Amino acid sequence: MKKTLYLLTLCLTFALSSNAQSKAETEVAAAVDKLKTAMVDGNQQALEAITANELSYGHSSGNIEDKAAFVSSLTSGKSDFVTMDLTEQTVKVAGKTAIVRHKLSAETNDSGKPGTVKLGVMLVWQKQQGQWKLLARQAYKI
Repeated sequence: MKKTLYLLTLCLTFALSSNAQSKAETEVAAAVDKLKTAMVDGNQQALEAITANELSYGHSSGNIEDKAAFVSSLTSGKSDFVTMDLTEQTVKVAGKTAIVRHKLSAETNDSGKPGTVKLGVMLVWQKQQGQWKLLARQAYKI
């Protein structure tokens, strides 16, 4: 009887911790979706809210932007995502840090010049004051 109770308690503990991990992964995936929407819309308030002050945003060209440059680029039209599709996304959470990888396909209109991009992307998210914030991003051409 004790063994059965112990096994049941162990299984319940594992199930609860598994749900907590799934909840965090779901929260991070929702944050990625908010970032995508803010980038396509060029919404300054949303971009500033979803990114950490310490943001390091790496482009596939090798250019690296801080938070101010990232937000300015999207709100000024210098970088303009007309559409953006994210596929093959994975989310791994370790405490207050999450790593997201996905493939990004987009139609762009950077500085009025139409184009398309296909990129691999790695995002690093950090939970700050109860909210997931984008801390770092690096893209590479595929």
